[in-house]
Amino acid sequence: MTLDNLMSTPTGNLSIDSSTDNILLSLIIPTYNESKNITILVEKLTTLLEKITPQEYELIIVDDDSPDFTWKVALELTEKYPPLKVIRRIGEKGLSTAVIRGWQVAKGEILGVIDADLQHPPETLLNLWAEINKGADLAVASRNVEGGGVSDWSILRRFLSRGAQTLGLIILPEVIGRVSDPMSGYFLVRRECLIGCNLSPLGYKILIEVLGRGKIRWLSEVGYVFQERQEGESKVTKKQYVDYIHHLIRLRFSLWPISRFLRFAIVGFSGVFIDMIFLFLLSDPSTLALPLTRSKIIASELAIINNFLWNDAWTFRDISKKQPSKRQKIKRFIKFNIVCLAGLIINVLLLNFFFNMLSLNRYLANFIAIAFVTLWNFWLNLKLSWRSTEI
Repeated sequence: MTLDNLMSTPTGNLSIDSSTDNILLSLIIPTYNESKNITILVEKLTTLLEKITPQEYELIIVDDDSPDFTWKVALELTEKYPPLKVIRRIGEKGLSTAVIRGWQVAKGEILGVIDADLQHPPETLLNLWAEINKGADLAVASRNVEGGGVSDWSILRRFLSRGAQTLGLIILPEVIGRVSDPMSGYFLVRRECLIGCNLSPLGYKILIEVLGRGKIRWLSEVGYVFQERQEGESKVTKKQYVDYIHHLIRLRFSLWPISRFLRFAIVGFSGVFIDMIFLFLLSDPSTLALPLTRSKIIASELAIINNFLWNDAWTFRDISKKQPSKRQKIKRFIKFNIVCLAGLIINVLLLNFFFNMLSLNRYLANFIAIAFVTLWNFWLNLKLSWRSTEI
């Protein structure tokens, strides 16, 4: 079976196929110039899968029109291995999009991916499958847990790998931090966790996309030792690192709750006016002439009360409606105040720095400080003050 140019776009919503085939597992094998490895891999995978889920699995090779005719070699294997399907893509390349292509035609309840170069030990699939059977939504093969590791990596390669992970933790901490090996390209995931998710991967790191956009509740990791390639050439280039950074930034912005942030910002502006008015009434030489720091603390607390009431009633209304009691509302207010208090400390430090050190106008200094702290307040409140009331 070969399907040329199956899809016309690199993204798409996953949907359950209408087929009545009793398929439990669909394992995708993205390939490019892997003709020397593909026969051995298919043989090993078939032997393993016939033991754990006989006749209830499919192997889907998605080949990017390899010059070494990997797709042709794979196609010849379909007679010997009926569960094997082959997709030949023309005019489109990329590991992550190849995986999406395979998932879009897959029929399995469980979707998976494994590299074709034999650097992912096929035997680890047994451990991944065991975690799924325990109830995990996502089972990841990791080099960074007990039983995991790399074979003969150079110091430079280890440094680059760890550096890429650290960069990911900075840009996408809530996504990258969920697993010990976010660079892994070897995992199983429940299909239901990806239904309706608009997957838009870039480069090689499809797991990051799944973690970022999928509905993953229970996550498990199993150790594996990354093997050195025996046949063919590595496809890791400088471009892959550039694509990785691009992917992180794009995912960061796409996951940012823009509409909610805009409401939060509008409420914040109302608080700015209250803050400015009371700062003037309390600190200006023509009014009460209180010390700047004391005036700022009082003005900010009044603004915090204003902002909480509006955010609870509007910005996070869908969440607060689920927890309508006075006790729950007070709990949210206390959390909101704690987060904003930390922001206030930062605000006061910035205000004094801009006013006393840079000699800016007190109101301009205050406005700039508020702008810096707004992002802090939104993100922390989203994660703490209202998040806990969703359960």
